[in-house]
Amino acid sequence: MSPRLRHLWLVLAAWGAVHPMYWFITWLAGNGWDLGGMIDAWYVNASTTGLTWDLTIAAVTLTLWILAEVALRRNWVALLAIPATFCIGVSCGFPLYLWFRSRPV
Repeated sequence: MSPRLRHLWLVLAAWGAVHPMYWFITWLAGNGWDLGGMIDAWYVNASTTGLTWDLTIAAVTLTLWILAEVALRRNWVALLAIPATFCIGVSCGFPLYLWFRSRPV
């Protein structure tokens, strides 16, 4: 794999961490840092509910893939992509996992 592509995975992971987090923090700052209220907002209409479930299913699928590949490859550090996925989002966890997976062996 090209080192340039590997760097791109890391850049996308950083973007996937910073950009969504900006919007989460903006929402929380404007709504009294109420995490419960933010979760309620994810289900405010059919569009956001569908997006919430889409991302949840993607996060679970990514987690299962990571676990299966880590068991096979013994690339234990790649497990860090799981908390990144659930604490930040798939937009961070998926490219972060690709970055871990593409490291030279």
